[in-house]
Formats: sequence, C-alpha cells, structure tokens
Amino acid sequence: MAVIALVLLAIVQVSIVYGLPAGEIYQKAVGLNERAISTSANAEPTTSYSTAITSLQSLSISILPSITGSILPGLPSDGIFTQDPVHGPGVTQSENFLCPLETPLAPGPTVPFRPVSANIFQPIATGSPAQSLPFRGGHYAKKEHIVDRDVPIQTNKFYANFFLGGQGNPVWTHPYHLVWAKGIGETRSYGMAISHTERSQFAYGPPEAGNKPRYFISPIGIHHMVLSAEELGRDTVLSVEELRAFSVYANFAPSEGAPVAMTMPVVQGMGLVTAIYDDARPMIRSGVFFRSFDFIGVVGRGTYKWRVTLNDNSVWMFYVTSIGSTGIPPFVLVNSSTIAGPSGFKGMVQVSKNPAGLAGEEAFDETAGAYAANTTISGTVDGSTGSYTLSWGKGGVQSKTLLMYALPHHVESFDQESKAALRDIRLVTTTKGYAQAVLADRVTMVENDLPNTIGFAPWAKSNNGGSGGTENVDLGTAALALVNNVAHAELSQDFIAQTSLNSMYYSGKGLAKFAAICYTVSNIAGNRNLAASGLLKLKDAFNVFVNNTQPEPLVYDTVWKGVVSGATYRPPYDPGLDFGNTLYNDHHFHYGYFLYTAAVIGYLDPDWLNQGSNKAWVNTLARDFANPVTDEYFPFQRSFDWYHGHSWAKGLFESGDGKDQESTSEDTFATYALKMWGKIIRDSNMEARGNLQLAVQARSLRNYFLMTSDNKNQPPSFLHNKVTGILFENKIDHTTYFGGNTEYIEGIHMIPLNPTSAYTRPRQFVDEEWDTYFSNGRADAVEGGWKAILYANYALINPQKAYDFFSAANFNTPLDGGASRTWYIAYTAALLGAQKGIVQADIRTNNTTPLDTTNNEPGQSGQPGSQSHSKILPVASSVPVPEDNRPWPHGFNWPQVASATTAASQPILSPTQSEIAKPSATPITKGQTSVDENRWASTPLPSPPSAQNTNQPQSNPAAPSTEGQQEVEQFQSPDMSWALQDKDTDDDNWSAWEEPWFDDGEGPWAKA
Repeated sequence: MAVIALVLLAIVQVSIVYGLPAGEIYQKAVGLNERAISTSANAEPTTSYSTAITSLQSLSISILPSITGSILPGLPSDGIFTQDPVHGPGVTQSENFLCPLETPLAPGPTVPFRPVSANIFQPIATGSPAQSLPFRGGHYAKKEHIVDRDVPIQTNKFYANFFLGGQGNPVWTHPYHLVWAKGIGETRSYGMAISHTERSQFAYGPPEAGNKPRYFISPIGIHHMVLSAEELGRDTVLSVEELRAFSVYANFAPSEGAPVAMTMPVVQGMGLVTAIYDDARPMIRSGVFFRSFDFIGVVGRGTYKWRVTLNDNSVWMFYVTSIGSTGIPPFVLVNSSTIAGPSGFKGMVQVSKNPAGLAGEEAFDETAGAYAANTTISGTVDGSTGSYTLSWGKGGVQSKTLLMYALPHHVESFDQESKAALRDIRLVTTTKGYAQAVLADRVTMVENDLPNTIGFAPWAKSNNGGSGGTENVDLGTAALALVNNVAHAELSQDFIAQTSLNSMYYSGKGLAKFAAICYTVSNIAGNRNLAASGLLKLKDAFNVFVNNTQPEPLVYDTVWKGVVSGATYRPPYDPGLDFGNTLYNDHHFHYGYFLYTAAVIGYLDPDWLNQGSNKAWVNTLARDFANPVTDEYFPFQRSFDWYHGHSWAKGLFESGDGKDQESTSEDTFATYALKMWGKIIRDSNMEARGNLQLAVQARSLRNYFLMTSDNKNQPPSFLHNKVTGILFENKIDHTTYFGGNTEYIEGIHMIPLNPTSAYTRPRQFVDEEWDTYFSNGRADAVEGGWKAILYANYALINPQKAYDFFSAANFNTPLDGGASRTWYIAYTAALLGAQKGIVQADIRTNNTTPLDTTNNEPGQSGQPGSQSHSKILPVASSVPVPEDNRPWPHGFNWPQVASATTAASQPILSPTQSEIAKPSATPITKGQTSVDENRWASTPLPSPPSAQNTNQPQSNPAAPSTEGQQEVEQFQSPDMSWALQDKDTDDDNWSAWEEPWFDDGEGPWAKA
C-alpha cells in the first residue's frame, strides 16, 4: 500500500517535491524521490474556495475537559527480566596451575590501513553474516502493520509502538508525543493524537517519598490535537512505512485494503506535526477543547495560517497547504472539540504548539509549508576533534527552511552556524530537559575532547579537569607483584565453565574478564609468557561461539534481520530468555563484551584475525547492533540513537512509556569495544566512530543520566537520586528491573569498570554520588559482587582507598562474573599513579610497525576465502616500537631467591616481543625501599601464587607488614627464568617442581 506524498498547490516560484525518505546508507540529505500518488503537482486547480475566512471563530466552553491525563507508575509488564547482572557461574578452579609458554606473545600493529574518510559512516563489511549462523524464519514477534517487506527493520527505535502489540501506546518525537487515538478519550477520534505536557503536569512519587521523589512521569492520554479524517472510523488501519533510524511514515486507511486517506511523516525533533491528505475530509479534534480558532492570513504563497487557543490556555499554530484549489480552504470550528475541513481535500495540515508569542509565530511562519521527511547523518574525525551533522530531507515547499527541535546536549555542542539558527522557542521534553527550536535544514555538533588516547590500559582524566587524559601502565613494584600473583591464579581457572553458558550476556562478561586479565599480564605486568598461556585458553573459549556450539546457539533472523539467540524458538517459547535477546533486547550490552574480547585476542595474536571465520563472526555482531549503514542484512545503528546521544535497550516489546535504558556504563562499554575492535582490525572509520560516539555519550550522560547538583535538565527535586535509574522516553524511575537496592541502582551505571569509566563518569558526579550513598562505611555494608564494583568505581576519586581495598591481605569479597581482582588491582594502582602525576602510556598498543598482512580491508566481506592478499601498508609512517629497557615497573619480573644461580649483576631475560636481554634492576638491600614502593606503601614482594579462589583470603604482597620487610631482604634482582622452567626441563622434572608448589606452598618460593 503506497503512502500518500504531499500534494500542494503549484504556484509560481514555489517548488514542491514528493518522494521517499533517503536510507541512511547514503549518508546525505537528498530531495524526495517521486512516489505513487493519485494527483499531479502540475495539475490545474479544480476547486475554488471563494469564501474568505476573515473573522475569529470562538466558542463558549460549557463542559470542561480533562487535562490531567493518566500515568502508569511502576515498570512495564512486558519485557521485564529480573536477573541480577552480576549473577554468574562463580569462580571455578583448575586442578593444575597454568604453566607459562616458552614463546611470549607478540602483539600486532594497530595503525589503520586507510586514513579516516571524509564521512566516517562507512560499511564495516559487506555480504552475508558469518557462516556458522543458520538462517531462521518464524520469529516470536510477528512482523505486522509494516509496509516495508523483506528489508532490515529497526527494532529498537522510538516509533516501535506504532507496529507492536495493540498499536495503542505513544511514540515520543520530543518535544511531542503521538499516539493512535483508536476511538478512545474525549475526542472519540481514530486519527493521530498529539500531546505536549508541561512539568507542572508531571506526577512525582511515590507519595511516601515526599519532596524527594524516586520517580517522575508525564501523563499520557491528553489529546491536545488529533489530526484525523472523516473517513477514518472503527475499521481504521494504521501501518508504517520507511522505517529509518530517525523517522517513519504512519499511514491511516479507512479499512484493510482501502487507499490511504492520511499519512504522517514522523521525525525525531520535528517542529511541526504534519498530516498529508489524499481526497479526504480533514477532521481536527481536541480533547482539551478549542477556545478559539483565529484565521490570520496567507503565509508566503499557498499556505494559510490560523491561531488556535485551547482551554488549557496553550496556543497552537495551524497551517493548511492545499493542491488543486484556489482560495482559502474552508476550515471551520464546528464545536468545542472539532475543526472540519473541506471534503475531498488534497494537501496538508500542520500544527505546532507556540510558547513564544509573536516572535514564535514569525519562526513558524518561515517554515510552514515544508516538513521534515527523514534524517541522515554524516560525521568527521580528526584526532581529538570530531563533528556530526544531522541533515533533514525536506518535503513540501522547498524554498522554506525547516524548524526542528534540538535537545540540550545538541545545543551545548552546536557549531557557530547552528548556534546562529537557534530561535527563542523552548518546549520541555519528558526526560531530556528543554528542547530549543532551530531554523535550519541541518545542524552540526562538535566534540573537542574525543577519547582517542584511550586504549586497553587504565586511563585517567587530566588532573586539571581539562580536556584529554592519559593511559597508565606504571603500577609500582608492589602492585605489579600482586598483579602477577593474582593473575596466575585467575588464569588457572576453568574458562569454559565460566563462559560457555546459556546466556550471551553472562558468557560475554566472562570472556571479557579473562581478556582483560590476559592484556594486563601481557602489557602491564610484562609477563608475556604467562599471558600466552592464558590467551590459548581464551581463544578456545571464544571459539565455542565462533563455531556456534554454545548451549544456546545464535541464528540469523530473516524476519526482522539480525543475529539473535535461538532460545525462544523452542518450547516454552519464552521471550524473556537471556534478557529478551531473541526479541532484540540489550544486544549492545551482550555483544559489546564479545567485541572487546575479540579486540584483545586480535591484538595479542594478530594471526588469529585471519584464521577461519573469526573476524567475520565478530564483524557480524558489530553489524547487528552498530551497523554504520543500512545494508541487505542489518539496519543502521540498531541500538544507538544519534538524536538522543545514547542507546535504547528495549527491543520488540511494546511499552506505555516508550523505549528505555538501565545501564549507561554497559552502553558506553559497547561503544568502547567497537572502537577497540576497529583499532585492532585497523578500520580507521570504525575507530573514529567509536571515539565520536563515546564523546556524544559522555555529553548525553552528564546532561540526562548522571545528575550532579547543578544539573539544568532534570527536575530539581529529582537530582538527589544522582543517577536516573531506568530512563524511559516518558518517565524516569530510580530503580532497576532486578531490584531496588541502592547498590543495584547506582552500580548498574558503573559496570564494567574499564578505561572509559574516567571519561564518561565525571569526578564531580562520582564524588557527589559516593557522599550521598556510600561514604562513612556504608559501602562496606554492601554484600556480594556489588561491593567490589563500588570500590572499583571509588578509584575515580580516591584511588588510594580503592587500591587498599583490593590489595588487602585478607581480601575475600566476591566479584562480579565479569570482573577480576587482577584488573581491579591494576586499574586502581594505575589511577593512583596518575593522581600522583606518575604515568606511562602503553606504547606497544600504538605499535605502528607495518604488517605484511592478509587481513580484510574494512568494507570487504569478511568471509573465509575472500581476503585480499595484497600487502597493504599503514597510512602512518612506519615507526618501530622502541625497545623497552625499563625493568620496573613496565614489565614485571618475578623475584628470585638470593641463593638462586642468577646473580644480581647478571643480565636477566624479560619476555618481550624479541626476547631482548635487559640489565637487572638494582638489588634491594635491607632498609632500602624502591622509589615505586614509596608511592604506595612499604609493601612486600609476592608470596607464591596461590591456586585457590582469589576471592578468598590469601597472602597479599601489597599489604604493609614486618614480615613483608623480612621477605624483601631475601630477594635480589628480578628474573623471568622461572617462567621457562617447564620448557628447560623434561616433564618429570617439571612435575617434581610443580608438586611442592601446590602441596605445601614451598618449592622454589621457600625462604632462604
């Protein structure tokens, strides 16, 4: 069923076009192509409206309407899955301790193959999904009410309520919300109801919270204006067409199979709500009631203007543009709830709330007759600076400029041209502060603090509070010793038992945990031999998913077009399995962990990228939730919303309060994972998009989610909550889907602690949040894995306390299934060093050595056998990584007993990429403390690695003690020869060496 295109009066010097919204793949604003319509723009006028309307039409209202609407307190009943995100299989133990490999890891280069494109929205790959994913039809959620047929469908966008379930829930464009009236309410109309609520109408609660509400919600069901037609009645059918990232067309037909009588382009931020009629009689109704309907005159040529006052004293502009007619179209105020237009009308009606008086009218007059039909995005990045442009495809009168609404985070980052287009018209949105009108066909936002210096290593924001920051792998001697000690035990755990689960979410968290340990051991501790052993186990665990042999295999859904869990396809057909993954819930949360893991594997072992379908499989997940274009198999950016500046987690579940998101930190982690995957496969555009998207997210988070006391966008009475909790399109509820504990609500916006945490979580916010909820020992009362999460987050403002917590000798706090003590120690120690101004970037992650590679170039299919075998050199100059001759603390070497054969004066071997012989460290003698140790505390060097659960109490080498000082005396210069002992001896000797280590803790670690 074709949608009606706008059919307007053909007047001299007025240009009118018709057509389809351009797909995002083109990444530029274009005119509307010709669509199937029943009349021609060049037709001679066939109707004459000879009676001019010159007088004010007004009515006395005898029955007062309801303007309070209704609210839906609590969480939606559909799509709720109350699993604790820190729940997991727990720590597992291996019978044997992990043996370091003889050959250390040799991480690969990361310089991109190609320079960043002028527009960074370039394909990740082309072609079909990974070969291990079977294609599957018969999705649980039926594809109904959608005109678009066999194409990728947006599942997580703002307009999903138009086609899901009963189609009776609202859609938020901001600042308006729209809903199919369906004969309900004061108007009894079957058209599209338009509502805009003020904050004075919001409901705050619960009642017992008093002046410190835990939620606020905008009422629904207040139909300020309803755009409809006389032909629309009980049999009306609503369908949607051209489902894009920022827009959709809503079509209204009198009955199934009948021609469309009215269509509406629905675009995020649209300034005027437009209804296009084809041979129908417009009927505009109001549930708030019309007080007056005042004809003002002609705006330009062919567009006529009225001013409407409703019974709540709000003023709305009313514009009519017709085709095939001359004169003023006879729109008449019939009664307090109805304005009727002429029969057989061809043209459009546009309405807009005007809070700005005559100055506002002037701006609306400048745009009347034109409407936004779609939005396209383009972006550019240069180092730490980036920008993105939203351009609107225009329908109607092309000589007019569009009026759109920008959200606060847009306005905050406008370039000069966009700032000049701002108008003093502001309407409050439901959950994003006040939107401001901008008279422009495009706007550009600039970000000047991109996180381009963030890699795998811990990262700290600049101490002066300004832009930028730095990595830090300089942990100090004691922390490095403890990292190696703990990491050895954690890498000895059973990877498969913690990762091959019936949940992509929990599996991904487990994989990411071990990936972070492998990186930390390799590049921070410098123990590349041990890291090589851990990486073998990690690749085996990851291979389960590449081969699609996990307990709940993935499938490619041919209905909606995406990669989903196959769990819901089987009895009992539970849509809630794995947090609703089959229905596209949380894909960025789930798959982001896999992208991060793959990035670490591909960095530490670059050959892995070209083995089998590894790269193709990971790219398939990336395309599912973060495709930068619309292609044959996946839609554009399923999860992330470039208008709102954050992602939406809710998939194919209808909701009375719209889409929502519960975890901002997992949202940003998914983007970070995308950035790092792009860096490792050397796709400069993917990495650039990740950097820009992280900057936009950081801005959006501090404007709407992470509320400091000076936040200007959320209601003042709500700021005490600090985090929003669950942010819906229509309400904010300071809770979670899995419980109301404070640590849940705040902590879900912390996990996982990663290098971008310091970038996306401002210090002022973290400080206020800690003082509000967790200071004065309250964090210590928290139980389970959440306690460790709180302390890891505490490192952002007090790294010393956080480090003391994780390095404590009696540490026995359970950890989140996606967290390791290894990473927490490294992370807190690194931030502590950065606080003291002692930093060292991980120079090896930025390796620019050219690679003779068969890697696929970005944009290639990514399928086995399709690799390009041409030698592609990096775009940057070939700069070999300099030798790293620092024995402390960049690469940690296990201390040897004083009686060992290697003398302090002899050179030692450090497990670097080239196995370079390095000078030993200065021997530590009695009463002497290393410089690094002074930065933290007087701490002992490590005790023998323990094979026990690292969550249980154990000897901690970072804890100050007299015994520790005595241990220091026993050790001379560092040496890594222990790591190769299993290869320097036969199996029998290795077993003999191994046995006392585990049985009585003596062996080579016995004191002299």
